[in-house]
Parts: sequence; structure tokens; C-alpha cells
Amino acid sequence: MFEKPSQQLNVLKQCKKNSLSLWQCPQFLFMIMGIFIIITLVSSYAIGTRFLSDPALIALIDIGITSVLLTISYITTRSFERMAEASRMKSEFINIVSHQLRAPITNIKWITEFLTSDDIEMTEEKRDEYFSHLRENNDRMVELVDELLIVSRIEEGSLPVRKKESSLEELIRMQIERSLVYAEASNIKLDLHIDNNLPMAFFDTTLIKLVVENLIDNAIRYTKKGGRIEVFLKRKDKYLLFKIKDQGVGIPEKDQQFIFQKFFRSENALREQTKGSGLGLYICKNVIEKSKGKIWFQSKEGEGTSFYFLLPID
Repeated sequence: MFEKPSQQLNVLKQCKKNSLSLWQCPQFLFMIMGIFIIITLVSSYAIGTRFLSDPALIALIDIGITSVLLTISYITTRSFERMAEASRMKSEFINIVSHQLRAPITNIKWITEFLTSDDIEMTEEKRDEYFSHLRENNDRMVELVDELLIVSRIEEGSLPVRKKESSLEELIRMQIERSLVYAEASNIKLDLHIDNNLPMAFFDTTLIKLVVENLIDNAIRYTKKGGRIEVFLKRKDKYLLFKIKDQGVGIPEKDQQFIFQKFFRSENALREQTKGSGLGLYICKNVIEKSKGKIWFQSKEGEGTSFYFLLPID
């Protein structure tokens, strides 16, 4: 348990510091269970020595009681740990979502006030510019809400995967076509390399489109002006292999283990002040895995990143 009373006080202080009730603090609960087990063992030993004369039988009873209490203690503590973690994640989730929505909502508020104000005169060109910013912020909020809905379905295990025979090549070409304007506006070259005679595959076109869209969007977003992005598609055994290689900021080695976690964004991505919710790669990973595929990446900070995924043909 705790060797010194000061350690017990530290546990209580930590629980209060984290704004948790005592029952939401697994360390405190473990301490209480430990005290309860000690009291129970002393009591059972005292009762045993009073009514039983065989020391071996008394020891056996104590061992049995200890085993049962330790098992109950472990199960109870683990349950409260999960509850405390769920509470912490809920608070973190609300904080992050609030932060993500605050910026576009504030922008929309100020732009609307400018556009509806009678005291401010503006040219038609300036008015169109404000409307453009208004649409951009609205799209940003819609995108975040859509991502949150998908994440919610993933965690509930209710994300539907409706597979049908489709062409991954056609889907990728379509997404590349839609991204060309964005890439050209950033002076980024976007090259496509697709092997001939690729087979059709069974997958959910809506979900895989979301994956491809996210990976292409990330590559453009993190590649500096004048850079180059290459997209590859080929067959590998019973799979189709997708690869996208950029010349972006790369992912620091210390951040690479967290890259598929919810809301995670690496330090250099934040430093570049690129927009993003930190949900895209989490969604990509879950969609590919639910499609019986595999996703991974290779990256070096300052040199770029390559993302890969395998999608089964059958």
C-alpha cells in the first residue's frame, strides 16, 4: 500500500487537484480496499484462533479470504479506473471540440456583423471576399461535425461498412481531379502513377473515398509551395496498395507513435499553423481496419511523409 501517511495525503490532494471525487480516484480506492482487507484479515484471524485450534486451517481460511478480497479489489479498482478515464476523456473531448469550433464561430459572428452594419461602406469586391470567408468558416464547421459523427459511430461500433464491387482506380482519379485546383493554388505538383489492368475490389466507396480525400488533403496541406506530391496505386498479391508521398514538413520521430490517435497533431504541424481537427488519420485507420486492410506510414522530419494502405481485392 502506502508506506507513509504523507503518501496518502498526496493521493487525496491529487484527486482534488484533478477535480475528481474520491470515488473517481483509483489510487484512493485502492488504499481504502487495502485497509479493508487488512482489517478483515486481522478480524478473521482473531475469530479463527478463538473458535479453531488447527493453525493450518486458520491459515488456509485467511488465504482463501485474502484471495477473494484481492480479486474483488482488483475488479472494483479496474472498473473505477475505466470510469475515471472515461470522465477525463469526456472533459478533454469537450475542451478540444469547443476550441475547434470557437474560431470559425467567432469569425462568422464578426463577418456577419460587418456585412449587416449600416455604418461600414465596402466595395462589391470586398463584400464578395467576406462572403468567401463566411463560406470557408461554415464549411470548416460542417467538416468538423461530420468527422465527430463518424468518430462517434466508430467508438459505438455502429459505423456501417457497405461493400460492393468498385474501382479504386476510378475513385482515386476522381479525388485527384477535385484536389488539383487546391494543389495548383498552392503551386504544388500532383502526379498520379497507376499500374495497368488493376482488378476491381470490394469496399465501401463512401468510406474509402473519405480515406483517400483525407490523405490527399493532408499531403497538400503540409507540403510547402513549389513542392511535389506523388500518388501510386498497384496490385500486391491479394491486395491493392495505395501510396501517397509528399515533400512536406514530416513527422517528428517522438510524435510518430501517436499519429493515429484522436485529436493528436504533431508540434511542427501546429507550428506551421495549418488547419485541422486531428481526427482525419484516426478515422482513416479505423475505416481501413474495418475494411480488413492495413494502414501505415514512413516519415522524416523536414523531408516529407509517405502514407500507405492495403485494401483486399475480395
